[in-house]
Parts: sequence; C-alpha cells; structure tokens
Amino acid sequence: MCFIMKYNEENWFETELQKDIWSKKYCHNGESFDEFFERVSGGNKNIKSYMIDKKFLPGGRIIASRGLHKENKKITYSNCYVITPPEDNIESIFECATKLARTYSYGGGCGIDISGLSPKGAKINNAANETTGSVSFMDLYSLVTDLIGQAGRRGALMISLSCTHPDLEAFVDIKNNLDKVTKANISIRITDEFMAAVKTDGDWVLSYTRSETGELVEKKIKARELFNKFAYNNWDMAEPGVLFWDRIENWNMLSEDDRFKFAGVNPCAEEPLPAGGSCLLGSINLSEFVENEFKINSEFDFDEFKKCVEQSVIYLNEVLEEGLPLHPLQEQRESVNNWRQIGLGIMGLGDALIKLGIRYGSDEAAKLCDKIGFTMADTAIATSAKLAKKFGTYPMYKKEAVEKSPYFIENTTNSTKKLVAENGLRNSQLLTIAPTGSISTMLGISGGIEPIYNISYVRKTESLHGEDVFYKVYTPIVKDLMDAEKIENEEDLPASVVTAMTLNYEERIKMQSVWQKHIDASISSTVNVPESFTVTDVYNLYMLAWEKGLKGVTIYRDNCRRTGILLNTAPKAAAVKDKFEFNSVVPMSRAKLGKTYGTTSKYTTACGNLYVTINRDREGHIVESFVNTSKNGICKSNIDGLNRMISLALRSGVLIDEIIDQLKNITCPACVRMKSKGEHLDGNSCPDIIARAIKEEYDTELFVGTPKVKEETEDYDQVSMNLDTDSLTVCPECGERLHHEGGCVICTCGWSKCM
Repeated sequence: MCFIMKYNEENWFETELQKDIWSKKYCHNGESFDEFFERVSGGNKNIKSYMIDKKFLPGGRIIASRGLHKENKKITYSNCYVITPPEDNIESIFECATKLARTYSYGGGCGIDISGLSPKGAKINNAANETTGSVSFMDLYSLVTDLIGQAGRRGALMISLSCTHPDLEAFVDIKNNLDKVTKANISIRITDEFMAAVKTDGDWVLSYTRSETGELVEKKIKARELFNKFAYNNWDMAEPGVLFWDRIENWNMLSEDDRFKFAGVNPCAEEPLPAGGSCLLGSINLSEFVENEFKINSEFDFDEFKKCVEQSVIYLNEVLEEGLPLHPLQEQRESVNNWRQIGLGIMGLGDALIKLGIRYGSDEAAKLCDKIGFTMADTAIATSAKLAKKFGTYPMYKKEAVEKSPYFIENTTNSTKKLVAENGLRNSQLLTIAPTGSISTMLGISGGIEPIYNISYVRKTESLHGEDVFYKVYTPIVKDLMDAEKIENEEDLPASVVTAMTLNYEERIKMQSVWQKHIDASISSTVNVPESFTVTDVYNLYMLAWEKGLKGVTIYRDNCRRTGILLNTAPKAAAVKDKFEFNSVVPMSRAKLGKTYGTTSKYTTACGNLYVTINRDREGHIVESFVNTSKNGICKSNIDGLNRMISLALRSGVLIDEIIDQLKNITCPACVRMKSKGEHLDGNSCPDIIARAIKEEYDTELFVGTPKVKEETEDYDQVSMNLDTDSLTVCPECGERLHHEGGCVICTCGWSKCM
C-alpha cells in the first residue's frame, strides 16, 4: 500500500474507496502522494496545483504511465488510436491485425473501419473464388483484442462500417450471435442522406465496386426497414452504436482542409481520428468551479475556469511532446506529429448543476452549458494559438482552411480569431468528452456530461459472523446536499436532483447537443433508458439525436437481453466462465452424468442442522446439491424438493450465480427471532444457507478441469488469458452491479472497463 502524506490525506480522499482507486490503479511503486503528483504533472507547478485542488486530472493512461518509460516500460500515454483501415487484400487485412496487437501491447485501445473490404460473394482471383465478406474478418480482429494482455485487462476495439456497404445488414445483426465479435464495440457510419431516406421511407442502395476486378456489387433496400432493425437490436442488445458521419466530418477545425480525412473513431467513439491518429485525454472537474454551493447566490466561476482550460491545454501539449517516441507504430508517431490532436474534456457536470440548484436537462441548464462550452472552446483555441507563436504550428496547419471552418467561426471571439490569424494553431483538434469512469469515481463525482447515475446504491459488507449485510450509500453529491440542507429522507430532495434513470431522454439529448456545438471532436455518451422503453422509443431517440446535431450516441435499456446473457461473477473471482453450458434447458440425465465428487458441510438453522453436499462432475463443474437434516423440526420433504430443483437447474446450464441470487436473503421467522436474541445461525433461512453453501463451494476454485487465470505481470507483450470485461454484469472487484455511463461500463467502486 502506498503511503499518503498526512497533510493531503484528509482534504483529498473523502472515502476509503477513493483512496483504494488511487493506490490500486495509479500509485506507482510505493510513491508518496506528493511524488505521484510530481510524476504525473512532469514538474508543471500550475497543473500540479489544479490536480491537488481536484479541478483537473489527465486521462487514466497518463496518470498510470507517465514517466515509466524511464524504467524501460513500453507504455503509451495515449488512451486511444485509429488504425489505418485495411485495404481489400489479404496482406493488408492481416497487417491490420498485427498493428492492433502491437498497439494493445503498449496499452492503447483501437478503432478500425472495414468499409474498404469487399462484401460477401464478391469475386476474387484465388482458391476461394469469392470473398467471405467484410463482416467475416471482424472475428479476426476481435480475437486479437482478446489475446493481448494489458496488465490484467484486454485491449478495447471499435469496428465501424459505412451505411452504403452491401454487408450492412449482416453487420447490424452480427452481435445477435453471442459467439461472434465478442471483444469489440461496433458502430455504423450513417450519413445525412441515409437518415433522410429513413424519414421519407425511401429506397437505399448498398453499393461497392471492387477495384481489382471492377465488379460492382449492389443491393437496394428500404432505409426505414434497416433502421427499424437497427432500433430493435439496440433495444434488445444495446448495439450497434451510431456515428453520424457527416456531422463528424463537417464540425471540426479541419472540415475545410481537403488534405485531411477521418479514418475512424476510437473504442468509446469520442475521438474521430485520421489513420494512425491518437489522442491524449484530460478532464476538467466542473463541480469545483461552483462558488457558494447549495445556496441561492451560487454561481459558476468563469474566470478561474478559463485559467484552468489554458493550463490544461499547455499541459497536454507537454505530455504530447514527451510521448511522441512512445507510440507503438511509426504511422502513429508520424500522424501525431503532423496533426497534434489533444482531447481536453469535462467531468462533474451533474454535480455542478446540483450545487447550483439547476435541474439537469432544463432550459436553464442548457443555457449555462452553452456558455461554459463556448468559453472552453474559445479559451482552448486561443491557448493553442499562443503556443503556436512560441513553438510553431502543427506541421499540416493550413491557415485559410482553419479560418473558413464553421466550427472555428462559431466558437471563437474576435480576439481569438485575431490570435489565430497572427500565429496559427499548435493543435488541429483540442476538445473531446471522454469516459471518466475511474478518475471521476476517484474524485467522487459524476462522469463526463452525464447526470448522476443514482441517488443512492446498496453496498454489501460481511459481518464478523460471515453474514452479508446490506446498507444504503448515498451518491457523494447527494449526501453533501442532504447534509447542507439537513435533509433526512431522499424523498425530500429538491426537484432539481435527477438521475440518469429518471431523466427524460429528450432532455438528455438536448444537453448533449448543446455540448456538441462546442466540442470539435466528439462525446462518449450512453443514454440510459428504463426497461419499459419501446423499440419505437429507440427509433425516435436516434432520430432526435441526428436532428439535434449529435456526432454519435449509444443507448442502454435496463434489463435488456445483453444483461441477461452476460456472465455474473463472484467478487474477486477469476472471472472464468463455467464450462457446464448447454444450448437448451433440457437437463443432462443423471445416468449420463456418471460418477460425481462432493464435499459436505454442516450449517446451523433455527430448527436444527443442515448437512449440505455439493457435487461436481469429473471436469469440476458443480452439478448437484443434496441436503440431509437433523430431526429437530426441519421439513425434509420441502428440502428434498428444493434440492432436486437446484440439481435440475445446474444440469440444465443455468448459471450458478442466477441460482444463488434466487435463494439468498430469503428469510424465515424462526431464524430471525433467534438471531434477534443474539444466537448464532449460519443464515436467514434454509434456502439462504443452501445458497451460501453453493457460493462457498463455487468460490473455492477447486475446478478440476477449469483453467486458472494467470497472475498479472509487467510484461505487456505477453499473450495471456485476461479478465473478460465484455461478459460481466457485476463488478469483478466488489461484486456490485455494473452500469453503463459515458460510453463505458463502470462500477461505483471505481472499476472501469475503460482505463
């Protein structure tokens, strides 16, 4: 455990949870708290001060990795890259896979676009006669992502396809097959022309010309029918996402530069980038710029905010310069040097609005965000111009193109326009809003532009007697408000406090559209919607997102099928999937099961003792549960019936955690009475005790035939078995349910799929 200097401990970490995130994720090799800030700031005193004041933090990759190259670590400072899209030949397709592997080994996530690959059935001049299509190669790239280790994690991958490609229908449906492309996010590059055809229920032509043979592959479909399928799959499985490509190409400072072309987006879609492009991330905590919080005279400190934006841009340019030789590939080093993209964003918006007493999604909130966003863009551009005066412009800078850019024109004051005209720009791209799962949780604030996720959540702990105890924990900003206003019950919170699950989706889209006006890159965003949300609602949400000028968005419907088919794991478990699975609910017969091996444990109830036997098959999978009782009043017939049903479920492929969840915490009045008198029992009822017995056996990891996860090592080039973060609905570190926020999957404990 790292040592935290006493004078900073009390005013920085408010909870043990926040301290744990820092010590486990970001503290390097026993460094002190001050040494940590010194390493990450690189000696920049201004940014060190903003970090200590919780007003700014760089992205997780910078926090975890800066300075480690001095120890000969092959680790990049960039969270994300876009790989040069594969060309339509086998050499280029596999070269792309090689580039993915190398980039993952340095810790970067990747995006690739496969629109250049031939559709299924196109003629090719080799032994195959015709190609299996662009979609068929997605599994190759997914497999590479699965293989390469990143300190106990896998890499992150985004695969995109144009809405004009003949394989589009197969692409939209690919994630419905649970065995396909399991290690990648997918998104469609949708054009304004396609969306117009959806609105008018017009025809849409899918077309591809293979340059090598001149063959034209063409197919006519109904745009609305395809969009309906897209909406249904999002309702059902939360994928694919959407990239509104015309907006991406037309709303940035390079939109008028005919030499520039976006090649794809990064895994969480907040960064459209050229081939080989990458971006360094950092986020400003808006909640720390509210003065007189929770009071009528509260206000946002724009002067201090502008100073922080300026220093953050300077800092990210310093990190960019230091990190140039640390990119995995030559094409990445060249692209970053030529275009010098950085990605300054925000977090803590939900907290800031609560401190100001403004309801997220209201007209007042939109008006304030419009002002903050413009201030941020104008200040960042002006700072980049000042840096250009001192260090020179980015090599590909083209004055007339930048000055004609609609984004530049609408997001700068006259004084900033003059600075750029005189000095040029140091960076071609400046602003983005990325997922901030780990760093925002470490600060105890909301992530990105999201509202707070919940007012409260349930935390589980274990008592001295080994029992699970559940208690309510309020989201930090809500607790602060309740303390400040002396509110005892959450039902008495003001109407200005809303959450991601209660917010009207139109208001959520409105807030993102306001921010997108001022962000030259994009915004990683997940709109959380209730289980009752319909397919028509999904259709309307995406249509509204396009009409409001968003560059991209994803949704996550509570309890959608993706939730149901993902693996639940026990806390701290190795996250290895139980192999005992079937394609139907027909159980394996007892005769076919053959010889089994078991353990028996004794448990105390209010009515006597239970002797619970858990049996495994020859491969080590839990397949049966038997219980013998003492003769003190326990109903043997009920217990026998319950255990026959448990055994039937186990042999039918039902996930063990699902069985446990159905049984645990069932209470028996007799057990409750005895426990209230201080007598020791092993659970709240017989079913609760049986669930505990199954869980204890499951957690022993005595799986005879199940592979073990390798220990984490410092070798980032190894091919290893990693935590399968795409197959989790509960956190692998604390066991709490995961939620979708800011385009990522995160937990209240600070665990995040996105570094």
